[in-house]
Amino acid sequence: MTSGRSFYITTPIYYPSDVPHIGHGYTTVAVDALARWHRQAGDDTWMLTGTDEHGQKMMRAAAANGHTPQEWVDKLVGESWFPLLKTLDVANDDFIRTSQPRHEERVAKFVQALYDRGYIYAGEFEALYCVGCEEFKTEAEIVDGEGPFEGLKVCAIHSKPLELLQEKNYFFKLSEFQEPLLELYRSVPDFVRPDSARNEVVSFVKNGLKDLSISRSTFDWGIQVPWDESHVIYVWVDALLNYATAIGYGTDPEEFARRWPAYHVVGKDILRFHAVIWPAMLMAAGLEVPRGVFAHGWLLVGGEKMSKSKLTGIAPTEITDVFGSDAYRFYFLSAIAFGQDGSFSWEDLSARYQAELANGFGNLASRTVAMIERYFEGIVPPAGAYTEADLAIQKTVADAATHADAAMERFRIDEAIDAIWTIVTALNAYITENEPWALAKDETQRERLGTVLYTAAEGLRALAVLLSPVMPIATEKLWVALGAAESIGRLHDQPLREAGAWGVLRPGASVNGLSPLFPRVEQA
Repeated sequence: MTSGRSFYITTPIYYPSDVPHIGHGYTTVAVDALARWHRQAGDDTWMLTGTDEHGQKMMRAAAANGHTPQEWVDKLVGESWFPLLKTLDVANDDFIRTSQPRHEERVAKFVQALYDRGYIYAGEFEALYCVGCEEFKTEAEIVDGEGPFEGLKVCAIHSKPLELLQEKNYFFKLSEFQEPLLELYRSVPDFVRPDSARNEVVSFVKNGLKDLSISRSTFDWGIQVPWDESHVIYVWVDALLNYATAIGYGTDPEEFARRWPAYHVVGKDILRFHAVIWPAMLMAAGLEVPRGVFAHGWLLVGGEKMSKSKLTGIAPTEITDVFGSDAYRFYFLSAIAFGQDGSFSWEDLSARYQAELANGFGNLASRTVAMIERYFEGIVPPAGAYTEADLAIQKTVADAATHADAAMERFRIDEAIDAIWTIVTALNAYITENEPWALAKDETQRERLGTVLYTAAEGLRALAVLLSPVMPIATEKLWVALGAAESIGRLHDQPLREAGAWGVLRPGASVNGLSPLFPRVEQA
């Protein structure tokens, strides 16, 4: 079912020293929903996620816990990061770990190519370094310490003292890419989205770029610089390269040509690495830049960005254990304008679950199936002559499908869900106005009753297809209940861009009892 169009999309690779919180889950389900949408629309789709496992911070954490760095990262990934994908029903195609041999060999090839092309040189370096961020800090990111750190320079993000590092390093000639990058942002206006992120990147590059230190010689947990074994590659360079190494850069040219370039979805705090350093490295290597970088906002809890140090991190299972993975996915993807900061609260989640999922979509599905069982012995009735009210529903379904696809193309998952939800609202009003329970009492209205229930069931068929990338579990249940699995085929084989066509559900299909899609949640 694939078209010629490649859609390669990535999450950032996560730093596994912390356990995943709902912010990590948010990014991952957003990328998964986009990938599922494109996959089901017939595009040649590939979704990548993974973990960033090198660097000094990881080495120190491993030593503090009595493990080698490799044992330590194996434990973290196995216990926390693989289970996250299951918890949230993520259908990724690959999971890359930067400690895998496939990544390490290909990174060495890429860095060697930059060196051979004259973009890397040796130099002396002295600067203040934050181990927490794994990066050297600019003046703007350094503040004076307070309390126990008075008199010291500390990181503006971590409020921890910075270390003055002096070492011989290898540098990447990032400064040479100021003009090519500005030209890229001009000629591809949506290279960085949303606009607020684009403006930030443009003004940062306009202020001038300094060459980037890309190696470290004071520790060895990392990938060796191919021409100098006393150095390891700076963890951020190693991490960014995962997007190319995972699809065969350097060893599988066919796979690389098929997939590359990618769309990257990142949190806005790592935007510069992805929108400045990464495209510059690709240009230097003679490769295409990414298709685009989309920076989403932060998830705020009680007005603050979630962090481990402030104990504001909420584990995704705290939500999924109560509400289920579909509700988690639906809530974060619909309640927050994708690209802006969003606030999480249990009250908001609970209210939306009740109003939109249980009472809105879930109730619509239950009562439609129940009425077909009651009035037509569980067989989807044929429609008779359509009235204006019926045709209005058909138009709503067709428009919703078109608008949702356009919104997904813009990476606005929230707008896509809003468009699809017009079907839920319209069908609930349609059933109220057409009163099938009253029509059922009048034998002369038998054909009209069939038309109303066919219209409701066919609307639900479209909803199941359109919402399947967002809520894979509930839509599968609905699909089976509508008898569609038997009469039409598997839900994930339904061509998504044709979901708005009318008359796909076959009259004569047998509906099956539907337990509530979104059971009531008892609030503790």
